[in-house]
Amino acid sequence: MKENATILDACCGGKMFYFDKNDPRVLFQDIREIETKLCDGRKFEIQPDVIGDFRSMEFEDGRFSLVVFDPPHLLRNVAKSKFADIYGSLNPKAKPSGWQHIKYGSLGQTDWRETLKMGFAECFRVLKDGGFLVFKWNETDIPVSKVLELTDQQPIFGHVVGKRNNTHWILFMKGGEQ
Repeated sequence: MKENATILDACCGGKMFYFDKNDPRVLFQDIREIETKLCDGRKFEIQPDVIGDFRSMEFEDGRFSLVVFDPPHLLRNVAKSKFADIYGSLNPKAKPSGWQHIKYGSLGQTDWRETLKMGFAECFRVLKDGGFLVFKWNETDIPVSKVLELTDQQPIFGHVVGKRNNTHWILFMKGGEQ
């Protein structure tokens, strides 16, 4: 494990938005490890430094200066799969169905509100006072307004991106006055 890492990516997936997928400052965590080919033949990997669940992390309180929280956002389609569960499955032997399920995971048959509420609480727990949480959310199935109701922390600002303007990048700061 990267003992000196000051940044945690709580559910890194394929590290798709990183310039350096092996950045020594970042501790990459995910609940799954995958090496496969997508339907178009491209190689896709999820190779975290730590296998862990963002709902219950094994890091001490206040360990990180920055936490990235980009949880699975899909509910529909995947929920019909026998493998539907958080991140594609909590069962490491289950195989995800479909390329979106492989790349992004799924909230599947979990109580998505409770899952995300626990995720926010854990991310803020492991974040230092004065530290920042970068939250990324895609509104394919659930509006960002419903997700932000799941934390008592107030965001500082956000930005909407994508062809359909449905991906939100939101910044929080732990502690301090509002």
